[in-house]
Amino acid sequence: MAPKRIAEAQADEAEIENQRAVVTERAAMDRQRTDEIENVLDADRETLLERCSLDEPPGDVVEDREAWDEAIDELADTGEQSMADAMAAKVDTLRERVERGYPSLLRLRFRPEEPFEFVPGQYARISYEEEEPRVYSIASSPNRDEIELCVRRVPGGELTPDLCERASEGDDLFLRGPYGDEFMLQDPSERDLVFVATGTGAAPFKSMIDYTFEEGRDEFEGRERDIWLIVGSSWKDDLPYREEFLELADENPNFHPVFTCSREEYLGDWDGETEYVQHTLLKYLAPGCVDTDSLPPDVAEFVGSETNTDIEARIDPKNAEVYVCGIGAMCESVREVVEPLGVPDLYYEEESYG
Repeated sequence: MAPKRIAEAQADEAEIENQRAVVTERAAMDRQRTDEIENVLDADRETLLERCSLDEPPGDVVEDREAWDEAIDELADTGEQSMADAMAAKVDTLRERVERGYPSLLRLRFRPEEPFEFVPGQYARISYEEEEPRVYSIASSPNRDEIELCVRRVPGGELTPDLCERASEGDDLFLRGPYGDEFMLQDPSERDLVFVATGTGAAPFKSMIDYTFEEGRDEFEGRERDIWLIVGSSWKDDLPYREEFLELADENPNFHPVFTCSREEYLGDWDGETEYVQHTLLKYLAPGCVDTDSLPPDVAEFVGSETNTDIEARIDPKNAEVYVCGIGAMCESVREVVEPLGVPDLYYEEESYG
């Protein structure tokens, strides 16, 4: 994730020297799902055969693009316009997923030659071979010997395709940092913690949450603090650290990860949330904690609506610290929802990028 504070990082370059680091792991976090997608589309092929005058169903969703488009147009001509529109949207979405580069979400670990001290929420600048350096939020806890980044492939980018395709164990990186002194955990208090992110915006929260539990910051004066994490993405394998967060929740009953995916239902096995992260947040509010008249009608409908998890705890926004990280449009949407909830400005932190 490359935060918007690149200018700040560049301004501080004169004060921070490069150091060498050695890659210890490069691992895909997403999956190749072409076979899974083709199997799901078999049901649509059967529908087209039943309802259209086709000699044979369309084949590969990418290679047989024209046949799919013609078959769906014929389905619409039979009077099934809504079915055709839904199928076209599904096919376009699944085709886009098949065509994207793999891996598109990368775990990159490396070991600096010299001690690299940072606090959760800070970020580092790395360069690889001759490519332009970029900055990424650090996903690992400061208590770990190695540094970990969560990297999203940028199609046509100068650095991320090389990292995703060619970086391997033993390769050299050049590391500079840390940078950033604004997006950090506040001192422990009685307030609960609520982290809201989309995509690789979850990376700094992985660092913050791991550190919180490692250092016992999930308790204050003998009382457990509830730690919430709401993360959204298109696909479940685009949810960074999903399995690690679920394992952490099994070990710590006061940690409540909530995942929401907008497209995973196309593949049929998603039973988590599906709304935008700001709407998902509203579903988990404590009863009676907000006057719904203070929210726009299209937003208020989510307050108190049925959730798709078995989490019994609920969020009291007046007793919470809220941290938000992701693309600028998402951060703005979350801010617009959070402001009427009564979260004091002092306890709202935001990091936007893109």
